[in-house]
Amino acid sequence: MEKLRDILDAAARGAFPPPDGTTTVVPQDSPRDAGVLAFTAHSVVFTDEDPAWVYDTLAATPADPLAAPMHPSFLAAFMARTGRRTDTIDVMTVAGPLPGKPVLALREIGDPTHPRVVSSLLRRDAVRVWTAPEGGLLVLGRGVGGRLEAAVEVDAGVRRRGLGRRLATAARQLAGGEPVWAQISAGNARSLRAFQAAGYRAVGSEALFTAGG
Repeated sequence: MEKLRDILDAAARGAFPPPDGTTTVVPQDSPRDAGVLAFTAHSVVFTDEDPAWVYDTLAATPADPLAAPMHPSFLAAFMARTGRRTDTIDVMTVAGPLPGKPVLALREIGDPTHPRVVSSLLRRDAVRVWTAPEGGLLVLGRGVGGRLEAAVEVDAGVRRRGLGRRLATAARQLAGGEPVWAQISAGNARSLRAFQAAGYRAVGSEALFTAGG
């Protein structure tokens, strides 16, 4: 059976599921994460629920089959079935690693009670957080399928100066030779521009379902 990580690794290389209008159901990689990935004309549902339930629910969804996996009624049924919650549909972006060291003078935070560490641990393992003296944060951790995920924050007073782009670039330099993923809300145009300027490319969309809360 195909594994979620195999699909993600292939997408990072530019090899995507066939654009045949179908949906693939694969098991969750961890108890924490379930959800839906939408690539061009092909979706992937990762869940430990019965695949027959997924396909039957998609067939009953009042939408074009291509749109059904991300349709609000299917996502609501998914939440009701699993008792999970979701926040938003994100744009999935990915970039390869870069050589060299970050130009920013980053300082790693080792405090497990730091608010950004605490919030990141709800979605990721092996979380590492760095601060930039200019007024920003970089987070790296293992998320969906064990992939390496990055997130950045820029203080309000220092925005529009390219710091987000430099933090996103630093993530690629700290990646240890593997691709870096970043999930960004479609409405967060500023963050999307920063990651695109740092060389990340959009490969699909994602609805992540987490337990509890």
